[in-house]
Amino acid sequence: MKRDLELIRKMVLAVEDAPSGLAPHPLRIDGHSDAQVGYHAYLLVDAGLVKGHISLVQGSEGPEGVISYLTWDGHEFADAARDETRWKNAMGDVREKAGTVTLGVLTQFLTILMKNALGMS
Repeated sequence: MKRDLELIRKMVLAVEDAPSGLAPHPLRIDGHSDAQVGYHAYLLVDAGLVKGHISLVQGSEGPEGVISYLTWDGHEFADAARDETRWKNAMGDVREKAGTVTLGVLTQFLTILMKNALGMS
């Protein structure tokens, strides 16, 4: 399964929006299967954007994660990725210039766009 940065963004923002700070269980994202969300939850745990646990269930399509809450880095990503216009501009630039991008580079790029919007260089 390929990593889907749009889904990663939706998941991080959904966890951040939870009133208690704890991720809803099960976490459901419209337009995505439980297997897709589970795999991307695994990626988020592995990347350190969320705390949770990873499981390998017999019969599942791959590793799955269960998210508990966002880490500091998860909140930093949410802050950088929250603005829809900034997100679309960043993803458009990525597709046009590089085709794909790592999460770390994307977060840096979003942060640069945020700084530019604030008049910081």
